[in-house]
Amino acid sequence: MGNVNTASLATVDDDTPVVPAQAGPVEADTQATAQALAQALDPQMVARLAAQARAQGVSLLGRDGLLQQLTKRFLEAALEAEMDEHLGYGKHDAVGRNGGNSRNGKRSKTLLTEVGPVPVEVPRDRDGSFAPAIVAKRQRRFGGIDDLVISLTAKGLTTGEVAAHLAEVYGAEVSKDHISTITDRVMDSLGDWQSRPLDPIYPVIFIDCIHVKIRDGQVVNRPIYVALATTADGGKDVLGLWAGDGGEGAKYWLRVLTELKNRGVADACIVVCDGLKHLPDAIGEVWPKAIVQTCLIHLLRNSFKYASKADWGQISKDLKPVYTAVSDAAALDAFAEFSDKWERKYPAIVRLWTNAWPEFVPFLQFDTEIRKIVCSTNAIESLNARFRRAVNARGHFPTEQSALKILYLAVTSLDPTGKGRARWSNRWKAALNAFDVTFDGRISAARR
Repeated sequence: MGNVNTASLATVDDDTPVVPAQAGPVEADTQATAQALAQALDPQMVARLAAQARAQGVSLLGRDGLLQQLTKRFLEAALEAEMDEHLGYGKHDAVGRNGGNSRNGKRSKTLLTEVGPVPVEVPRDRDGSFAPAIVAKRQRRFGGIDDLVISLTAKGLTTGEVAAHLAEVYGAEVSKDHISTITDRVMDSLGDWQSRPLDPIYPVIFIDCIHVKIRDGQVVNRPIYVALATTADGGKDVLGLWAGDGGEGAKYWLRVLTELKNRGVADACIVVCDGLKHLPDAIGEVWPKAIVQTCLIHLLRNSFKYASKADWGQISKDLKPVYTAVSDAAALDAFAEFSDKWERKYPAIVRLWTNAWPEFVPFLQFDTEIRKIVCSTNAIESLNARFRRAVNARGHFPTEQSALKILYLAVTSLDPTGKGRARWSNRWKAALNAFDVTFDGRISAARR
């Protein structure tokens, strides 16, 4: 592979435009500053470099790529400038002769960057007081590599898949242990997120539990408790993640809900949950005015567990008039028809709905807009789907902390474009008035 001569980059004519330096990074001006820096380069020189690289078969990215070499030149020039400032004189300047501190050679290190591994020569001084800012001591990663690793992990890739991606795209050999070390950085933010103050009231809180495999001597199933809320301004907020012991239980849910109350949630209009025994009592103990609503999706899914797959379509069709009824009485009539048709073949389904009926019917008294919010599969189910993708890719986790880390990363990667939040907020506008009327202004009062 041919070499591209980048020596001309070190030469800057007097007429070259200079971009004013800032005392520190200003987020709003970062893009404009970067564009101004790029425009300061001679377009003809950039064109010649690109043409020469193309002619000699030199790639832009990856090992021995053009951008890798340019990054090396830029970093080494910046390090030399920092050393000049540290010593108070330039390289080979006579001012530094017989002075106190002086240059003392260089040390080599390889940085993992977004354009591939970049070997750089870091200047040293005799008394060891030089502490460069652009490439700090013991720093081995540069730019957005850490953010890239965290982003890939949040999207469900395993440590092995992230390592393979970095090797394939950037030509960088990174161990799985190193990737785990990078992602461990989020544990501090996980703790802050888990203890952050919450809103005083949420119109709807969905609570659910997923199970993950933890290797604790032997591989065992452990529940991870999840609370997702619809906020008063129409957003969605995952309130927290909690690792439990053994199977899912109402006693542990009481601890979770009490923690939410201690973090500021004084009231909830509706709490949507599965049919776990004694869970409505736990909810009522924490939020006495909350209406407990059985999750329709869980109810339907549990119904299909008792039926032959060949009957799923017809059972779903016959149950629809029950949960779309205009009133409690109409729902009861529709369920009576369903029972007459299916009780002999599937008595367990009829018994399941009969036992869940007190917590199933509350949403039937609400406005249509409230029903859409409560019964939407897009809220908790989309979150669970993301969790299952992350969990299934790994099989099991070494500790519960590693499981919480991966699930937290999945939460942080939700809706990166904001389009989902915009759609949800639009749906919420129609429901907000209905919630305020139905629940006697409790939401508006809390917002004030």
